[in-house]
Amino acid sequence: MRAIRVRAYGGPEVLALEDVEDPHPDNGQVLVRLHAAGVNMIDVQQRTGAYAVALPYTPGTEGAGEVVEVGAGVEGFPPGERVAFAGVPGAYAGSAIVPAQRLVTLPSAIATDTAAAVLLQGMTAHYLVDSIAPLEEGDLVVVHAAAGGVGLLLTQMAAARRLRVVGTTSTETKAEHVRRAGAAEVVVRGQDDLAEVVTALSEGTGARIVFDSIGRDTFEDSLASLARRGYLVAFGHSSGPVPPFDLRRLQQAGSVFLTRPGLADYTVGREELRRRADAVLSMVADGDLEVHVHGRYPLAGAGEAHRQLESGTTIGKLLLVIADDA
Repeated sequence: MRAIRVRAYGGPEVLALEDVEDPHPDNGQVLVRLHAAGVNMIDVQQRTGAYAVALPYTPGTEGAGEVVEVGAGVEGFPPGERVAFAGVPGAYAGSAIVPAQRLVTLPSAIATDTAAAVLLQGMTAHYLVDSIAPLEEGDLVVVHAAAGGVGLLLTQMAAARRLRVVGTTSTETKAEHVRRAGAAEVVVRGQDDLAEVVTALSEGTGARIVFDSIGRDTFEDSLASLARRGYLVAFGHSSGPVPPFDLRRLQQAGSVFLTRPGLADYTVGREELRRRADAVLSMVADGDLEVHVHGRYPLAGAGEAHRQLESGTTIGKLLLVIADDA
């Protein structure tokens, strides 16, 4: 089969399409012929070495396709079954070996490429709004990068729970998408002052929770926007990691909470994974969650997909659509 291989950390040019040996499943594993793979910021961070992985490797941690072969001890995934996964490496390829415990079966109402576009970021949005902190109707929440892949989904989920969402984004064009997703207010970074907007909307109390996937460039604004005993959820760092800081600042900001969560810790075990995946896929199937795909690229176009993601101009999701001969 063909797969993208990375043999040295670097720019998008290190994503090379190569012929590799066909994989075969071992005990507890499933061979999935991939139809599409999601392109995510974690893929970029692994490629650059910001998150070190052993070289060489095949990027991609999210994909969807059909079952081809199962290893010993696997039940419930017959050949031809449409499936998807998130958090398993090797998705930029014609096929992937996936532990059966990490696979989810797709309902008939969900297209395969839609599953590849929503599962990882959808489950991320779900645990953020569902499991990080107690939230009540009317609470004010901030979603940074609200026009991004996680951001658009998180904004929709939060608005559906009748939370008041302040979304931040980089352009007015993106802001329109954020408003359509249900944000009560949109802050265009570089034009508006987030803390001032939050103060006005909350009558001086601040935001209950700030979801920050940007990191270094937004951390100070996030901290300044929190209510007393609010939550700063730093779940990414697309602009770079937050520098070390004095923990006493959390008390000075109003005894606020700071957490750096990851999806793996909120999909622990088969039951929790299925609960989150089923919730996300059901929302999509019912029309309650819109999945916006900004662009589709062939496997050989992985480098261009990464360039687009790093440019900061995309809205929603980027996909690799994998040809039958990959």
